[in-house]
Amino acid sequence: MEKVELVFEPDNARAADYVRDRLSMFNSSRTGRSDYYPCYIFLKGEKGETLGGLLGYIWSDWLFVSILWVDEALRGQGHATRLMDAAEDYARQRGCHSAHLDTHTWQARPFYEKRGYEVFATLDDYPPGHHKFFLRKKL
Repeated sequence: MEKVELVFEPDNARAADYVRDRLSMFNSSRTGRSDYYPCYIFLKGEKGETLGGLLGYIWSDWLFVSILWVDEALRGQGHATRLMDAAEDYARQRGCHSAHLDTHTWQARPFYEKRGYEVFATLDDYPPGHHKFFLRKKL
C-alpha cells in the first residue's frame, strides 16, 4: 500500500478546487446531474477595486448563495439587493426553481426574509450565544 501523508495547507486553492471538482464528479455520477454553474457577481469601484460581491453556485435546479458581502461604506444603498436580484435572475435563466443560503444571528436574516426566504432549520450556539439559520425560497 502506498504511504499517504496528511497535509494541512490552508492556502492551497488549487488542491481545494481539485477536491471540489472530484466531489462534483462523484455527485454527478450518483444523481445524473452535472449542471454545476458558479455564480460570482461583484461590485466594483471606479478604480476596479472590489467593494462587494455574491459567491454561490447553481446545481440541480437550485441556487446556493454561500457569501453575500458589501463594503461597510456602501451598506444601506441597495447594493445587496442588486446582487441578490442578479443572482436570482441568473438562477431563473438556468431553470432553477429555488434558492437556499445560511446566515447568522448578527448578519442579514431580516434582509433575506423581506426577499421571501423562510427559515427551515436553525443551528443553536454556533458560535455560543448565537444561531445559524438555514433559509430557502421558491424562485
